[in-house]
Amino acid sequence: MFPEATKASCQLEHEEYQTKVLKLQAAIKYAEDDLPNAKTLVEQCPSDDPDTEFNMACILFKEKRFTEAVAKFNTVLQVMGYRADTCYCLALCHYQLKQYAASLKYISEVIERGIRDHPELSVGMQTEGVDIRSVGNSSVLHGTQLVETFNLRAAIEYQLKNFDAAQDALTDMPPRAEEELDPVTLHNIALMNMDQNPTNGFEKLQFLLQQVPCPPETFANLLLLYIKHDYYDLAADVLAENSHLTFKCLSTYLYDFIDTKITQQTSPDEAFQKLDVLATHLTERLRKLTKHVQEHRKNHDEEAVKRCVEEYDEALENYVPVLMAQARIYWDREDYSQVEKIFRKSVEFCNEHDVWKLNVAHVLFMQEVKFKEAIGFYEAIVKKNHTNLLSISAVILANLCVSYIMTSQTEEAEQIMKKIEKEEEDLSYDDPDRKMYHLCIVNLVIGYVLSSPVTCVCVF
Repeated sequence: MFPEATKASCQLEHEEYQTKVLKLQAAIKYAEDDLPNAKTLVEQCPSDDPDTEFNMACILFKEKRFTEAVAKFNTVLQVMGYRADTCYCLALCHYQLKQYAASLKYISEVIERGIRDHPELSVGMQTEGVDIRSVGNSSVLHGTQLVETFNLRAAIEYQLKNFDAAQDALTDMPPRAEEELDPVTLHNIALMNMDQNPTNGFEKLQFLLQQVPCPPETFANLLLLYIKHDYYDLAADVLAENSHLTFKCLSTYLYDFIDTKITQQTSPDEAFQKLDVLATHLTERLRKLTKHVQEHRKNHDEEAVKRCVEEYDEALENYVPVLMAQARIYWDREDYSQVEKIFRKSVEFCNEHDVWKLNVAHVLFMQEVKFKEAIGFYEAIVKKNHTNLLSISAVILANLCVSYIMTSQTEEAEQIMKKIEKEEEDLSYDDPDRKMYHLCIVNLVIGYVLSSPVTCVCVF
């Protein structure tokens, strides 16, 4: 509809509409990602109009010049006072800069204003379990920016791995029926409930992918979730059917990784070589960034240090899945010594990474003669969550108990089992209907292992 809208706007020649027409045409170009022409049109608007500054800030945001965008949005805020859209945009800029505390400050302001000015929107009622009717998609709701802001809060909590808080952010937003939900909210609900209801999550993401437009993250997330759940054929079909989205929505790294994981199902040796190329590229980048961090620290350039550390963390998060994919190939062949060799080569970068430590523990456990070494890795995971053992996978606890028993440390195994039993009893007191299986699983695994070869669940 953009060409038709542009054509219609050109027919409005009356002078009093000139500025509004320019703003509309700029908005159309912005939506089409034609930023140079959008900028040209905005520059023709009156310089003393706050919307001009706001629109320039939006263009800077889309150009990924987030720091400059923050400065302009702040100018708008100083001139115009509180505006929900400006505060939300500032929160979004800080989110992109990974300045989560600053982002949450603006998020809180938008939410507090929304609750105070519009109690009829029933913010937080769903989380508290109150059965409340839908507030619909009114202009009032849109003006508060509450939906966008709660989605942003959910994204921040998700990034920080506060998954319960992320889900609360989604249920805190004003209640709407599922058919009334915007694409971003529907996407986030699907993503954050995949562990509890993957079938429903896949249905939502598949539906969104057929909509125009859809959240750009939908394509990559659907592919990655198919791979996570071993639906490689479905991932291959989605990739083939949506080739037009490949360059728009997938980075080179992500495309190569997904393509290699699909290849792995029919040609694991070829996939291993492709993964090796990816791993080599990423390790070179990690070493280069390590060197840069050291140089910047030597020069006392804290801002540069912070930037390089963030880039290092991002590169590491790309490297670990590649490493795990390589290890998975040999794991599936039950060649555990080769898996261990792969992990040993990566200790330089991954020795503090939880996923790496967990899988090292598993591969040591599976070799049946390295229980003592496995204990060291399992204990590190358990100690981080010693006050809430039920938050840890039952398999991890079971494998640790087995390792204790196999190394004649029966008392340590009994202590863990007693603590699990106590936590389950406490939880059942607070929530009598909740089903809990941690202790049952631990007992089953111990019983099975003591009467047969060692077993373990792979989490690659």
